[in-house]
Amino acid sequence: MNAPLPAALLAGNDKSRFQLSAHPDHHRILHVTVECDALLGFLHDVRKVDVQNLEYVPFMRYELASAFAKHVGEDFATTINGIVKYRQHGGFTVGLQGLTADADDFVRFGTAVGHLLGPSNHDAMSGTYYARFVVRHTDNSDSYLRQAYRLFTMHTDGTFVTEATDWLLMMKFAEQNAVGGESRFLHLDDWEELNQFVSHRLGTQPFLYKAPGSKNVSDQVERPVFFQNEFGLSLSFIDQFVQPRNREEAAFLNALSTSMEASSGTKEVSLPVGDLVVLNNYFYVHGRAPFEKNEALFRELMRQRGMFA
Repeated sequence: MNAPLPAALLAGNDKSRFQLSAHPDHHRILHVTVECDALLGFLHDVRKVDVQNLEYVPFMRYELASAFAKHVGEDFATTINGIVKYRQHGGFTVGLQGLTADADDFVRFGTAVGHLLGPSNHDAMSGTYYARFVVRHTDNSDSYLRQAYRLFTMHTDGTFVTEATDWLLMMKFAEQNAVGGESRFLHLDDWEELNQFVSHRLGTQPFLYKAPGSKNVSDQVERPVFFQNEFGLSLSFIDQFVQPRNREEAAFLNALSTSMEASSGTKEVSLPVGDLVVLNNYFYVHGRAPFEKNEALFRELMRQRGMFA
């Protein structure tokens, strides 16, 4: 049984404009419901903030975070930081509850929530602090990110960049004719075979990571699969970009990936349009189930990644 979120992290009070509840699809992730009036107030106040201005001017992203805290309360920021940093949970979902279908509003909302956690990483794929990408029936990309009918295998973000990636935010912008394609999450503490990989002699050996051309990253980064930090045992791994030096390393990485995919702790989580999920990138791995084939398939997502303030 998981211990409840410590009272010190539940900074809300009787005047709080949000509530926490268990997520229906995942026993660790919490769902945050914000009062509609607070969401509408935020959207009204920031409607004139141009998205290009957010892309060009970093301090404007924090202005959105402050506007959100003004309407929802500073206790919201304290609570979501507590959830993401607390190992027993480490993730939450929150959404716009159908109050807007404007993609710019989605960017503003995701930016505000992310910057209540801390500064965003530069996303080299898009050239700014977030990336929007579409999954369709056909794709010619060089990774699984946009390939609808393949299993997008379990991984962490930021493996091939030198900048720290503490948290990951993903938001669904649009979806039509999509069956399948659920997000898949695994908390390290729910992985039954974790210890056999941690104790393996290659478990803490650095591996080389190189990104494909679409990522616009020329760096080569070496980092171990398992390491310790302030959040406890942590992991950095993605099967597509890790470069084994020999057959032994390849066999270890293949067994590790196969084990995570097969773990009973790997859960499928649905995300409605207008909702986002935030995960601690150190002790969660994530992926995506394949879609059922449909020539009219369309899904648009936004990704932000960043560090804790």
